[in-house]
Amino acid sequence: MRVLVTGGAGFIASHVAEGFLNAGWEVAVLDNLSTGFRANVPREAKFYEVDIRDAANVNRVVEEFRPDLIDHHAAQMDVRKSLVDPVFDAECNILGSLNIILAAKKHRVGKMIYVSTGGAVYGEPRALPVTEEHAVHPECAYGITKHTVEHYLELYDLLDGFRYTVLRYPNVYGPRQNPQGEAGVIAIFSGLMLEGKTPTIYGDGEQLRDYVYVSDVVRANLLAAAEQGDGEILNIGSGVGTSVNTLFRHLADLNGFRDKPIYAPTRTGEIRAVYLDSTRAKNILNWECRVPVPEGLRLTFEWYKEKTIAVRA
Repeated sequence: MRVLVTGGAGFIASHVAEGFLNAGWEVAVLDNLSTGFRANVPREAKFYEVDIRDAANVNRVVEEFRPDLIDHHAAQMDVRKSLVDPVFDAECNILGSLNIILAAKKHRVGKMIYVSTGGAVYGEPRALPVTEEHAVHPECAYGITKHTVEHYLELYDLLDGFRYTVLRYPNVYGPRQNPQGEAGVIAIFSGLMLEGKTPTIYGDGEQLRDYVYVSDVVRANLLAAAEQGDGEILNIGSGVGTSVNTLFRHLADLNGFRDKPIYAPTRTGEIRAVYLDSTRAKNILNWECRVPVPEGLRLTFEWYKEKTIAVRA
């Protein structure tokens, strides 16, 4: 079986590519390296340096590699950038995704996994944890563009029987994490503490987010590759909210960091609390979050510590 992983030079998708390789799949990665790194691409994977906005080259890659599955992670994922430049955000997340979908349809790819967002499509939740039945009410351009593609997938399923599964991610963290984005707070805090610098927390630090370790997300993708996830939109979350203050305390304990955080004004438009109910993923994929936050933070921090030691050496 062959899988094309878009965005596979980035943090999450590079782990997903490794997961498919370990499961015996033949893997190709498509990435423009604008935010990802060539070093993240598994050596066993074929690599195409292509931007998903380049329809001709996207089509060429799909025609050449002939994947059975496309696992589509590539995106503009910075919430604040989406508000500053919504046109660029739409070009990447809507038009780029359409290029992937149309190429998949043209070359009869068996299925597509589309990575959406559970943190941005719902807006400020009316009830917690958030289920898939919750009203979609994004409060940023990023959430709008990611959700829009879900409708295109539903449309092509209706018209042509196009097979897909949508995974709405929480805040994913782990080794190779990019400091950009909300989940990047773990990477930022880890790096600063290892340098003996004091992290800044925006607001009172009691904002709640759903943090899921990357290995759990990899497993969700492998399970979604099967038929039981067809046509489904699934939250991939722990069902538990973790505050920024809690993250700080865990990481400070791991590092022996004794200073208190610096507090700064709340960022405009920040959602106060969102975490996801993944009961549907449990029932359909037999997926559930396995790695508790303290253990995931330990594994992540150890990776950053080893990386810091290697750089200093």
